[in-house]
Amino acid sequence: MKQYYAARANEYERIYARPERQADLRVLEDRIPAYLRGRRVLEVACGTGYWTQHLVPVASFVLATDASDETLEVARGKGLSGAKVRFATADAFDLPAGAGPFDGAFAGFWWSHLRHGECRPFLESLRRCLAPGATVVLLDNTCVEGSSTPVSRRDADGNTYQQRRLDDGTIHEVLKNFPSQADLEREVDGFGTNFRYLPLTYYWLFAFDAK
Repeated sequence: MKQYYAARANEYERIYARPERQADLRVLEDRIPAYLRGRRVLEVACGTGYWTQHLVPVASFVLATDASDETLEVARGKGLSGAKVRFATADAFDLPAGAGPFDGAFAGFWWSHLRHGECRPFLESLRRCLAPGATVVLLDNTCVEGSSTPVSRRDADGNTYQQRRLDDGTIHEVLKNFPSQADLEREVDGFGTNFRYLPLTYYWLFAFDAK
């Protein structure tokens, strides 16, 4: 996964240019900053910083983390305010708790790359960085026939995968799960309260308050 996103860094944001997704994106660009306004935010899997640029104007501070130095290089090139944002290489299962506590967290398009059984270890890592009551916001894709890359296989544990081709012609198998609202609530149960779920056509948004 890390190698795939490193290779995809310079073409990643094309997905946000698709005409049919613009209405959903305008909703998200309004809703996500509203959840995290005024908060000290830990961003997990920030990638190229597309969502970081929407958080920085409203948050008090953003620590934007990713496992890929290549995507972080693109994010740093966006010219975001140095006083309000810091980029750092970090493993989502070993987040920098010493930089916290944070009263907000955001993870865009990360949850779908977690295998069944990895969600709770990730949440444990995240919880170590958060103050009680912190607002956590998760954003990811819904599976839309004709728009989403088709699922190519399912493993014995029920995880689903896609075959993705990059500009250099290489083909990568990428883990991509599509959880339901019930799946999300079941995994987060015990870690958070006050669940808020927003289903859109191409995306879903799930927020909760950390315990």
